[in-house]
Amino acid sequence: MSFHNRSALIAVFAAMLMPAAAFASSDDAWEAMRADVSAKCIKAAAGSIEKPKAVVDPFGSESFGLALVSGKPKGAKGEITQICVYNKQTKAVELGGELTQDMLKAKVE
Repeated sequence: MSFHNRSALIAVFAAMLMPAAAFASSDDAWEAMRADVSAKCIKAAAGSIEKPKAVVDPFGSESFGLALVSGKPKGAKGEITQICVYNKQTKAVELGGELTQDMLKAKVE
């Protein structure tokens, strides 16, 4: 077998194995990302929400992890929700404004 044929055969086998390796680690990587989004969003919301709870979008967008953080506003009654955006590159989070339950109700027209 010539050098070029052998190199091509090795490249084909390597390419066949890569998706399996990526799939095996991707479940763990997605779970780690979701856990980081949840922890950082809850920490960011702790200043405005008592005992915040996060619901994390399983995959987010291409560039951002996304979550809704909800709970009782500090010093007030009711429940609020904040949108949390997690930058997948920098791992920094930002929170949107406080959304009340009335604001979250969808209007059907």
